[in-house]
Amino acid sequence: MIVALIIACEVGFWVLLAAGLGLRYLARMPRLGAAVLLCEPLMELALLVVTTLDLKNGAEPDWKHGLAALYIGYTVGYGHYTIKWLDGHAAHRLAGGPKPPGAGYGKARAVHEWKLWVRTVVAAAVALGLLQVAIWYVGDAGDVSSLEAWQFGALRAVGIHALVAVAYTIWPKKAPAGEEERPVLAKTER
Repeated sequence: MIVALIIACEVGFWVLLAAGLGLRYLARMPRLGAAVLLCEPLMELALLVVTTLDLKNGAEPDWKHGLAALYIGYTVGYGHYTIKWLDGHAAHRLAGGPKPPGAGYGKARAVHEWKLWVRTVVAAAVALGLLQVAIWYVGDAGDVSSLEAWQFGALRAVGIHALVAVAYTIWPKKAPAGEEERPVLAKTER
């Protein structure tokens, strides 16, 4: 049931996102579109409640509970960023707005990668916290090795993403000939 709910939350995320942006730019109803976009966190709250109830009702903690924690962490760390990024592209393509700036080159790109790394740290911290609460909740009554493995996976993701950011810092991406370095996502990252 947890896996089905995670899939439903992911599908629901994209459905709500498409509906919100469609209402905002195609139907010219920006307030209603924003209201639909604000419903996104409710799905993660439902996933958290169902996962907690599943553990409370005696389910053995396993990979599904860990995946739910990572999914919620990712949504906290990257959800707003993803919505803002897609909103900028929808405004450009559907409403004639300016083209959103890209990640940039050189130092600007390295800064962008480090900002994304901070989002990964936030996502991992949320997931680690949820997993630790689940471990304490289950206590000695069950095998929590699966949840601990997910914690290690979250930390591993932070480390790998740090290596990516370090690589862009040491070996900056160069702008194509004739194009200069530009600031990173100045408007859409706020």
